[in-house]
Amino acid sequence: MKRDYYEVLGVSKSATADELKKAYRKVAMQHHPDRNPGDKAAEEKFKEAAEAYEVLSDPQKKSQYDRFGHAGVGNNRGGGFSGGMNMDDIFSQFGDVFGDDIFGSFFGGGRSGRGRSAGTRGSNLRVKIKLNYEEMANGATKTIKVKKYVNCNTCHGSGAKDKGSVQTCSVCGGSGQVRKVTSTFLGQMQTVTTCSACNGEGTTITSKCTTCRGEGRVYGEETVNIEIPAGVQEGMQLSMSGKGNAGERGGAPGDLIILIEEESHPELQREGLNVVYDLHISFTDAVFGVQLEVPTIDGKAKIKIPPGTQSGKIFRLKGKGFPAVNSYERGDQMIHINVWTPQNISSEEKEMLEKLHQSPNFKPQPAKGDKSFFERVKEMFS
Repeated sequence: MKRDYYEVLGVSKSATADELKKAYRKVAMQHHPDRNPGDKAAEEKFKEAAEAYEVLSDPQKKSQYDRFGHAGVGNNRGGGFSGGMNMDDIFSQFGDVFGDDIFGSFFGGGRSGRGRSAGTRGSNLRVKIKLNYEEMANGATKTIKVKKYVNCNTCHGSGAKDKGSVQTCSVCGGSGQVRKVTSTFLGQMQTVTTCSACNGEGTTITSKCTTCRGEGRVYGEETVNIEIPAGVQEGMQLSMSGKGNAGERGGAPGDLIILIEEESHPELQREGLNVVYDLHISFTDAVFGVQLEVPTIDGKAKIKIPPGTQSGKIFRLKGKGFPAVNSYERGDQMIHINVWTPQNISSEEKEMLEKLHQSPNFKPQPAKGDKSFFERVKEMFS
C-alpha cells in the first residue's frame, strides 16, 4: 500500500511551493542512487519522493489527490493508473528543480547522460468515460481504442534511417548543453543553456527514417485497458502514466487523462455518496402497510412499509449507497414515500370515500409532539 505523499516528503497539507521543493531536495539527496549504490530500498524511496513531488507540486494533481487520494492521480503501477516515473524522468525532474550543477557538486562527475532527455516528451491526451451507477459503485475495466501518436516500428522511435545515421553532436560533444563563461564586475559567471544544434539530445541525425520522416513516431491507434476504482464520481479525473502521445525521437510519452462522466439512472438519483429513490404507493397501501421491492445500485431490495405511513416519510437502507474512494465509508439509500391519489373514481368508490370522510380517523392529525406549521414559522422568525 502506498504511503501518503505528504508523509513521504515530511510536510503538511498547507506546505508552500518552496517548502515542498526543500523537502523533496532533502529526501532525494538522502536516498539518491549515487549515494546509495546497490541499495534497492534507497532507490525505491528516491522514486517514491519523486512521485510525491511530481503530484504535490502540480496544483491540479494536488487538488485531485487531496480530494480522492491515490486513486485521483494514479495508484496502480504497470498498466493501471500510475504516477510511476522511470529513472530518466526522475533525474530530469531532479535537474530541472535543483539545477544541473547539483549532480556535479554532490555526486561527482555529473549526470552521466541520465539528466539529458532523449527527444521531446509527448503531449497528454484526454478521453471521457461514461459509467453507470453499478460501475461507479463497484469499479470496472474499460477497454478503449485511442487514436494517437505511437512509436515508429521502422526506426523504433529513434527517427534515424539506421544506427549509423545517429552521430554525437559536434557542438556540445554529446552533453546536450553548452556552457558559457562571461566576465562581469562580480567576476566570472558560468551559464548553461540547451544546445540549439541538437535541442539538448546530444545527438544529431544525418539520415532520417523514411517512414516517420525523422520524428520517431507515426499517427496510429492503441487499445488501452482502463481499471476504474470503485467510488468514482462525475467530474473526477484519473491519469494513466505513459499512455498519451509518443514523444519525438524516443522522448517520453505523455499521459492519458480520463474524465469520468455519470450515466443517468432511470429510477435512482445520486446525492454525494447517497442514493435517492422516490417510491409511490397507493392510499390503501399507506393505510394497511405493504412489503415491496425497490431498485438499488446492486439490484433489488425488500422494504416494509408499516401501516399508517404518511406521504413524505423517508426510509433509509443502510450501506446501499456509493463507496468513497480509498475509504471504508459508504453511503445509504434514501426512500421518499409518496402516497398516490387516484384521479378517476367510480360513483360507488366516491360514495364509500364520502362516508369515510365523515370518520374522525380520516381527518388529518399531527403526530404526537409535532408543532403546527404556524408554530414552526414563528420560531424561524423569532
